Amino acid sequence: MVSLCHSNVWLGFVEIKRGKAGESKMIWPVMRTTSNTFVCVGKDPSQQLRVKRKERVPQNVDLPPILPKNKKKPYAIPLKKMHRAAKTDKKLAEMGIEKHLEPPKNGLLVPDLIPVAHEVLEAWKILIKGLSQLLTVIPVYGCSHCPEVHVGPVGHHIQDCRGSGNVHRRSFHSWVRGSINDVLIPIESYHIFDPFGRRVKHETRFQYERIPAVVELCIQAGVDLPEYPSRRRTSPIRMIGKKFINRGEYIEEPKPQLFKDTPPLLEEIDTYGALTRQSHSPLPPSDLKMLAKKTLKAYRTVRRGVRRLMEKYPVKACGYCSEVHVGPFGHNVKLCGEFKHQWRDGKHGWQDATADEVFPPNYVWHVRDINGPPLVGTLKRFYGKAPAIVEVCVQAGAEIPEKYKPMMRLDIIVPDSDEARLVA
Repeated sequence: MVSLCHSNVWLGFVEIKRGKAGESKMIWPVMRTTSNTFVCVGKDPSQQLRVKRKERVPQNVDLPPILPKNKKKPYAIPLKKMHRAAKTDKKLAEMGIEKHLEPPKNGLLVPDLIPVAHEVLEAWKILIKGLSQLLTVIPVYGCSHCPEVHVGPVGHHIQDCRGSGNVHRRSFHSWVRGSINDVLIPIESYHIFDPFGRRVKHETRFQYERIPAVVELCIQAGVDLPEYPSRRRTSPIRMIGKKFINRGEYIEEPKPQLFKDTPPLLEEIDTYGALTRQSHSPLPPSDLKMLAKKTLKAYRTVRRGVRRLMEKYPVKACGYCSEVHVGPFGHNVKLCGEFKHQWRDGKHGWQDATADEVFPPNYVWHVRDINGPPLVGTLKRFYGKAPAIVEVCVQAGAEIPEKYKPMMRLDIIVPDSDEARLVA
């Protein structure tokens, strides 16, 4: 007899005696429930449908860890995997075999990702425009001594400031009114005409313009902007090991095309353009809720698109500071001032970047009741966190996405200050 257990139901197959030919036959399966009742099921178990399990969303997740500044960031790709790939490339180079490169590593575009790049750029513009309008209604505060940001009518009273003079302030934050750069952290990168061409040197760094890293990633993925030209190759690059066999002729970078009738593109794709615009008029509650939903949708589109583009297009990040460079190689600008920069002569420690380094979420404390008392340090373990953009949109009326509910810890009841010591 062959048996199969499924939750609280026991299935068994009755096997009759062997016949003259020595074969065995199986009759109807028998099902036994928890009430010791046998039910005959007239269906072959091989034809039973497979039940697809629903993905479980965790009830709570840990808050994002704060990485120490006296250590290098962890690698995005395991070190053993990188060593294995380098060893394979070295063996092929010793035998004189050309390395097989696929787009975009051979300089060509990936056709399937061109619409994704256009979608990300349009959502990026909507995100900046919508966020600049929401911040006229939703107050944001930033600490003048540390990178802490808080979204709410007043700053919180959690004593976790690590900036200068925190001992004299008992680690309380010194809150000042924040801007869009406190919510959407500006991560910029050098715009280069040819990613496989000459590297950016320390002496020539002022010849290259700095634009948001998300925009530079979209440009290299196939978006053509007249203000920021990019080289589109028609023949692939050939390499043996780390040496280029053929990467095409050197082409001088064309001058960007500027149009007098249209506004500068930098005002739409950069957060600094939102700071120089005129202040927006207050929005009614109905329009504010629609704008919050639209902005939150644009944020999720940008985040999803950046992850998809970075699966193919290489992006490098410094292992010590927040510098990011879009391209197969990092630049040679000596402006790193973080841990042990004297040993490296100010050079960056390049490694593969993650999506959070190109488009950082910037987690802040989640405020459940805007009209309630400010957050205090004694109840810190009962509070949750969320990305700053999500927190702004939620306070403006947007629904909380399912992805961020576990980190916000919405199912935890926040006790009073006097009851907190009684909680186990």
